[in-house]
Amino acid sequence: MTQLVLASRSPRRAEILTQLGVAFIVDAANLDESPVVGESPQEHVLRLATAKCLSVAARHGADAVVLGADTTVDVDGEIFGTPRDIDDARQMLLRLAGRTHHVHTAVCVTGQQPGEQTSQQAMLDSATVTMTPIAADALEQYLLTGESLDKAGAYAVQGQAGVFVAQVSGDFSTVIGLPIPLVQQLLRPFRLLPPQPRP
Repeated sequence: MTQLVLASRSPRRAEILTQLGVAFIVDAANLDESPVVGESPQEHVLRLATAKCLSVAARHGADAVVLGADTTVDVDGEIFGTPRDIDDARQMLLRLAGRTHHVHTAVCVTGQQPGEQTSQQAMLDSATVTMTPIAADALEQYLLTGESLDKAGAYAVQGQAGVFVAQVSGDFSTVIGLPIPLVQQLLRPFRLLPPQPRP
């Protein structure tokens, strides 16, 4: 029986797969996620999503379908990944406050489709997020929650940082870290999605 493996320890990505009704196990990749010199934010997330996917796939058998993903915040072409510490998170949020930025999430899926050879495909989706100005005391209160420390760009749009978000243009799930339309498109050939109810 085909087994879906999520190559990420992100609880947000696990929640999205659960909402889609997909059964899966978690086997997180452990890679150096540092940007390569000259790499665009889009190239960065596509490279990492693919690397995570293939790294985990190497640990599983032919009956496994592996899904890897990566998300970054893009400020004028500069990559904002996961902050190193609270001070780094503070600087990121100060840069993001009162302006619009892009969020790119790439998804890679590899596995053997029924009756076919093993295939690998990676896709990218982008959204834009406009932030309100952030008062100094509100920023410090948010940093104390610890929510910013494991999030690209140092904030969770679906968490307590939602009060700082004025507008999201694009798919909300892309900003969270796993674009639902891409996941559905990539998993459909493997017959891992639950059947859709007929209208």
